[in-house]
Amino acid sequence: MGVGQVTIEKKGRVAVIRFDRGDGVNALSLDLMRDLTRAARSFEDDTETSAIVLTGGPKTFTLGFDLKDPETASLRDAGLAEKRHLLRTGPRMCRAFEELEPMTFAAIEGWCVGGGAALAVACDLRVLAEDATLYVPEIERGMNMSWGSVPRFVNLIGPARTKRLVVMAEKVAAARALDWGLADEVAAPGGAFETAMAMAERVAALPPVQVRMCKQGITLAATALNRAVSFMDGDQFALAQSSEDFAEGVRSFLEKRPPAFKGR
Repeated sequence: MGVGQVTIEKKGRVAVIRFDRGDGVNALSLDLMRDLTRAARSFEDDTETSAIVLTGGPKTFTLGFDLKDPETASLRDAGLAEKRHLLRTGPRMCRAFEELEPMTFAAIEGWCVGGGAALAVACDLRVLAEDATLYVPEIERGMNMSWGSVPRFVNLIGPARTKRLVVMAEKVAAARALDWGLADEVAAPGGAFETAMAMAERVAALPPVQVRMCKQGITLAATALNRAVSFMDGDQFALAQSSEDFAEGVRSFLEKRPPAFKGR
């Protein structure tokens, strides 16, 4: 079963959602994010599935938002209404995964960057390979971190570590991610998916309705104010995108050189 660039496989009460563009980069284009959203929503009327494993490429989960995507590039010249509409694509995807009733596991190999980290923390649990790294470089590109991810980070690792991740753009390797609470299990290289599947099978052996009820109560207790404190992050992104520093951040990234920010 497939949804555009995304495949869905069901094994009893466990489902696997896999996205892999086959280029080793696995960047999140707007089309891919729409496909992932549709994949998550395809479970809305599913009363059988107890656990879902989300996985990306075999060596790279994803390098994040696709800055080279032509539709992404068109955002710079779009009108405010169109820009606000398109900028809802990422948060809509993350929210679709957060709202899934089955338990969700992100199986992460290699790099998990920017929007990939936002997607990972929208899942219930994260399994990282020993050589995996989480990295949120948005500020280095002249952007804010959006997609409703900041309160999710704070829920998991607290405000100080979230500032190290989002403001200081520290790269967080698997061992540190486990220590911080950003990862829940660490597997041998190449073994994140198998470890996540074993955890998912454990959930699938439990009473399915009770799994959903317990998950819902825990999630709502932890995230009750998340939307209230992050509803403006898309508009903040639109504002940041109009700055000279945003243009410099993206240009320096594509040109592979250090940026020269001026606060403009």
